[in-house]
Amino acid sequence: MVVTPELRAQILRLYLADQWRVGTIARQLLLHRDTVGRVLAVSNVLRAPAAVPLRLIDPFMPFIQETLAKFPTLAASRLYVMVQERGYGGGSSHFRHLVAPLRPRPAAEAYLRLRTLAGEQSQVDWAHFGYVMVGKAKRPLMAFVMVLSYSRRIFLHFSLNAQMDSFLRGHVLAFEAWGGVPRVVLSDNLKSAVLERMGDAIRFNPQYLAFAAHYRFEPRPVAVARGNEKGRVERSIRYIRDNFFAARVFTDVDDLNAQAKVWTDGPAFTRPWPEGVQLTVAQAFETEKSKLMALPTDGYPVDARLEVSVAKTPYVRFDLNDYSIPHTHVRRTVTVLASAERVRVLDGEAVVADHVRCYDKGMQVEVAAHVEDLVQQKRGARQHRGMSRLTQAVPAMADLLTSAAAKGHHLASMTRVLGQMLDHYGAPAMQEAVLEALRRDVPHYNAVRLALERARQDRRDAPLIVPQLSERPSAWM
Repeated sequence: MVVTPELRAQILRLYLADQWRVGTIARQLLLHRDTVGRVLAVSNVLRAPAAVPLRLIDPFMPFIQETLAKFPTLAASRLYVMVQERGYGGGSSHFRHLVAPLRPRPAAEAYLRLRTLAGEQSQVDWAHFGYVMVGKAKRPLMAFVMVLSYSRRIFLHFSLNAQMDSFLRGHVLAFEAWGGVPRVVLSDNLKSAVLERMGDAIRFNPQYLAFAAHYRFEPRPVAVARGNEKGRVERSIRYIRDNFFAARVFTDVDDLNAQAKVWTDGPAFTRPWPEGVQLTVAQAFETEKSKLMALPTDGYPVDARLEVSVAKTPYVRFDLNDYSIPHTHVRRTVTVLASAERVRVLDGEAVVADHVRCYDKGMQVEVAAHVEDLVQQKRGARQHRGMSRLTQAVPAMADLLTSAAAKGHHLASMTRVLGQMLDHYGAPAMQEAVLEALRRDVPHYNAVRLALERARQDRRDAPLIVPQLSERPSAWM
C-alpha cells in the first residue's frame, strides 16, 4: 500500500500527540498494523513513556524488603499491621497481593524416585472425610489407608475415630486381607506410633511397639515434615477421594466399608500398575504376595481398654454413653473393653456386662436384667426397712407377720398398710389391735383395722367422768 504524506502525517500525529496505540490507529484508519508500524519505523519516532503513577505501597517498599530479608517467613498479616502503624492506608488483600512476589523463595528441591522390593514395605496414614451424624453425636469419618509400596495394592477401612484401637485394628484387617505382613510399615509421626521425637531420637508408643513385635514388622516413621517419603499412600488417598468417595451415597459406616471392599477388590485392584502399564496392580500383587511375612498363629488384642470407677448408679461411662452393669458392682473399679461393635465390662477376669456399642451421644444402653435386679433389690430393701420399723414400734407385730406369711398373705402390701395405720393410730393402739387379731387367729391388716375401729368406738361410748369442783386441781382455777 502506498502511504501518502497526508496519511503519514496523520499516523504520526495520532501516535505522538494523541498517544494512540498501533492497533487503535490501524483499526480506525482501516490499515494493517504492519503498515502503521512501518511508517513509525521509517520516521524513527519514539514516544515518551507514560508516567507511572506512584502507588500507596511504594514509599514503604524499602522497609518491607528489609523486613522480609531478616524474617523471610513473617506472615503478611503481621507485616500489614507494621506498615499500617507507619502510615500505610491501603487494603489488606491488595497488600498481600503486592507483597507475595517480594518474599524470598527457597530453591526448588529435586527428589529421587523411590523403588522398593516386593514384600518389603507398606505405607499407612489416616485421612479425614468430613463428619457423620449418629443420632445426636457428630462423629468424624476417618479412613485408615494402607498401601503396599511395590504392588500399590490399597487397603481402605472407615471408622468413627482415629484412636489407638482403630489404628491397630486397621493394621490387623489389612494384614489379613493381604494374607501376610510387610517387613517395614512407614507412617507419620502420629501419637499412635510416636510419642516424642527430636531429630533421629524417637520414643515410640509402647503399645505400637508391642503390636509390631507381635507381627514382626519394623515401624518406621518418616522424617518430620517430609510427607514425600510416603508419597504412595498420599497419592492413594487422593485417588480414593477422587475415584471412590466423590458423590458416594451410603447409609452408615458398615455400608461404606462394604462398598470400599468392593472397590478395593475391583477397580482399584485391576487398575494399571504405576511401575509398568503392561501389568495391573492385581498381577503385581501376585508377585508380591509370596514375599510377605506369614501371619502369626495367634491374634493380638486391639480393643480399647479403660479403667472406670463406678459411682452409686449401676452404669459405666464410655465414649459419650452410659452402659449398665449389675448393681452389685457399684462403688468399684471395673475394666471396659471396647471393640468396634461391642462394649464389655470386666470385674477382674469376669465379664459382668456385654453390650452392642453405641455411637450416639448421651444414651443409656441397658440390659433388662440389670435394671430388674436393681428394682427387686430396692423393693426387698424397702420391705425389710418397713418390717423393722413395725416390729420395733409394735412388738406383737413380729408374730402377726409370721402368721400372715404362713397363711400366704402378701407381706409387702401388709407392711405398707400396717405402716400407714401405725402413723395414724400410734404404737399403743396398734399393739392392742394386733394382740386382738392374734387372739382371733386372723393375721391380716383388716383384722387389725377392725380391732382399732372397735376400740375407738368403745372409747367414744364410755361415760364421761367429770371430777367435782372441790376435787379439781388448783391449776384449773
